[in-house]
Amino acid sequence: MSDEVYLMVISPHPDDCEFGVAGTVARLTKEGKPVVYIICTNGDKGTGDRTLTPAKLAKIREKEQSAAAKVLGVKETVFLKYPDQGLEDCHEFRRDLVRQIRQFRPFVVATADPYRKYMWHRDHRITGTVAADAVFPYSRDHLSYPELLKEGLEPHKVREIWFWGSEDPNLRLDITDTFETKLAALRCHKSQVGDVPPEMKARMQEFARMNAKGEKFEFAEAFRRVEMRY
Repeated sequence: MSDEVYLMVISPHPDDCEFGVAGTVARLTKEGKPVVYIICTNGDKGTGDRTLTPAKLAKIREKEQSAAAKVLGVKETVFLKYPDQGLEDCHEFRRDLVRQIRQFRPFVVATADPYRKYMWHRDHRITGTVAADAVFPYSRDHLSYPELLKEGLEPHKVREIWFWGSEDPNLRLDITDTFETKLAALRCHKSQVGDVPPEMKARMQEFARMNAKGEKFEFAEAFRRVEMRY
């Protein structure tokens, strides 16, 4: 069983975590706080290249995600390998996330906000919903998935959830000093973003400035923070 970690990032696809939380991850790991990644799908649909098969693309994206995690100092990356666009709000997926939460015992879980209005990738919406359910009540209650007790995985109470992509953020974290590290991690996802062209970098800078509005720092990642009350 792994030691407890500060932050567990539950990402729908390879690269979503870099867009959503990589600046914060880089800052935390620099401070010595352990971070783990849980990558839910294999990303095998995310390409416009018709020469790539899903199996080949999945291998590429796993390799890219591992490289990005190394740049950020992530302690461990777990690939659940569900098919891209194939996530469901179901017993199996929820139990898989509970298993990871009970194993790593994070203080914070970060994931995609499932409550955005109108348009949002279905895998993002389902990941956020199932991750929140896995945190509470399923990871807390010993009678939820009792088979996990036989694996030595005791209940765990996550203290906070941070939802990225929220339309109603209440937590803005300074990534001014780690913005370039965030970009370096994104560059590992060459199948998705190439080398991060200048116009993309400019958009990301503007978004990070917007997230920091009203704060004393220049760049931020913004989240909807939920503090658990047990």
